Amino acid sequence: MMVDAKKPVWFITGCSTGFGRETAEQLLAAGYPTVVTARKTEDLKAFAGREGALVLKLDVTDQAQIDAAVKAAEAHFGRIDVLLNNAGIGYFGSVEESEDAEVRRMFDINVFALGRMTAAVLPGMRQRRSGTIINIASLAGLKPFPALGYYNATKFAVVGLSGALKEEVEPLGIRVICVEPSGFRTDWAGRSANESAHAIADYHATAGAKCEQLRTFSGKQPGDPVRAVKAIIAAVESPNPPHHLPLGNAAFDVGLAQLESIRKEFLAQEAVARGADFPKV
Repeated sequence: MMVDAKKPVWFITGCSTGFGRETAEQLLAAGYPTVVTARKTEDLKAFAGREGALVLKLDVTDQAQIDAAVKAAEAHFGRIDVLLNNAGIGYFGSVEESEDAEVRRMFDINVFALGRMTAAVLPGMRQRRSGTIINIASLAGLKPFPALGYYNATKFAVVGLSGALKEEVEPLGIRVICVEPSGFRTDWAGRSANESAHAIADYHATAGAKCEQLRTFSGKQPGDPVRAVKAIIAAVESPNPPHHLPLGNAAFDVGLAQLESIRKEFLAQEAVARGADFPKV
């Protein structure tokens, strides 16, 4: 199928709920050719048969499915112009309480699968010397929170990976946008986030309280996914998109405060930091 050269082809992971689903809805409504994927295709019935939509089964932890989905998308539309790495999960628990199997599963989905998806679309983008990769990170990739230690770690990893990727592919005409949202009314704190089954009383006031807060406010967060997706699409369409894209008042205010806190701590340790090198000859 040939597509209008004026309309970039989007490939989205994790379209069953949240940002992924809303992005697919807005893009298709605007006439963009869109690859809509999820681990369970029954979650994507609303997209089946819609003009411009290619619905594919994709478990992002399965390399064979990644390769097959990218191949099918390129065969159907001729190219992939924009990759939205949206698939991800949460996990709540203090560092000590966290279960190894759950943590490793989260890293596999949030970090390693994101890297594998990126690697799968890059050959085509490099050949065309154009493309955009959007990675959904989080405010939690800038500011650590109790009960989210390992989730923080996955999103810090996404921020770091995105920054390195930008340095590598920007000279090739490929852009990288790292989205850092705060609390939005998606299913992240609902069925998309497991929780440690081993509570330790000493962490009740810190990790326990934060976990309770996250569950209580699930569905009541101030962030509007519709507005967020509009901002993401606008960033992609911009001739000079930002690398860091904070979304939400908390993302902006808390993120900025975190950067200022780090700056102050760095300045307070300037003499110590500079004194750790070999003396200049």
